[in-house]
Amino acid sequence: MTDDPNGDDAAMTENTADEERSITMSRVIEAPSERVYEAFLTPEDIAVWAPPDGFRADVQEVESEEGGSFRVENNAETEEMEQYSHTFQGTYQELKPDEKIVWTEDTGEGDDHSTVTVTLDTVADGTEVTLRLDGISKDVAEEYGVAEAWEGTLEKLAGQVED
Repeated sequence: MTDDPNGDDAAMTENTADEERSITMSRVIEAPSERVYEAFLTPEDIAVWAPPDGFRADVQEVESEEGGSFRVENNAETEEMEQYSHTFQGTYQELKPDEKIVWTEDTGEGDDHSTVTVTLDTVADGTEVTLRLDGISKDVAEEYGVAEAWEGTLEKLAGQVED
């Protein structure tokens, strides 16, 4: 991670993409890993950090156990954005409290699934959250700005859990 010119490393997000339809990004969040982990699995928290700007989240299901599923509908808050409303759903593959969350996400394209791996590492200023998204369709990544959307998500997550 590079230093922020203002000296605020906690606000930095690192984002890289590769040719294998993967995106990796990380950010230091000034909160303990227990709180960050909890925010990824608690419906009330998900409703705050999950929706992109201009949307609200209707958290319909969160079974926070390995093999459990989740379903979140992100609904546009304005009429002109309604066409972009979408459902975010998947299955938890691995849950390692305060350390790691892995889920497969139904991309809505047949049997095509992406995998999201979240690792939580305790650092001096809080928790370094690293997200790796694998198996993202190139069209989806470009058309919907997946990397930018997840950067905004990490920003909202930080706002939700930082004291």
